Amino acid sequence: MKKEKTAESKKSKKAKTKKKEASTETVENEEVLKLQQEKNEFQEKFIRLYSEFENYRKRTAKEKLDTINNASKDLIADLLPVLDDFERAIRNNKDSDDSNAIKEGFNLIYNKFLQSMQSKGLKPMDSINTPFDVDLHEAITNIPTTDDDMKGKVVDVVEKGYYLNDKVLRFAKVVVGQ
Repeated sequence: MKKEKTAESKKSKKAKTKKKEASTETVENEEVLKLQQEKNEFQEKFIRLYSEFENYRKRTAKEKLDTINNASKDLIADLLPVLDDFERAIRNNKDSDDSNAIKEGFNLIYNKFLQSMQSKGLKPMDSINTPFDVDLHEAITNIPTTDDDMKGKVVDVVEKGYYLNDKVLRFAKVVVGQ
């Protein structure tokens, strides 16, 4: 009887072990399936995200190119009336002998042009009689001065400097007192 019990207990132990192994395999298979499903979901999300990023990159590159191509459109549209004024002035000045009228006409055109440029953020530098600043000025030459107050200051402006939106667009070419 003992042999039967031990045989039965061995069989039941084997059966239990097989059940445990089967249940462990089932659990492992379920975990593997779950992990594979998660992996597939992450791959799908990655592919979608990558595709969205590529579309974004292409769209922004196209927008940047469009912006560059059309950047000067507004400025040129604002300057066309000035060009028209110059053409009218040239046409009218062919037959005119009145130098004051010609001067006044060019002053009007200059002011209109300057106003158009200032509306776009251009601002002329006021350099004369200011201390020489390497961040704003380009010294062309130094000249001796008799006035001690003018030493190290801008005596003459050869080419005016300009700011565009408070950043130096063109350095002023100046003569500095020594």
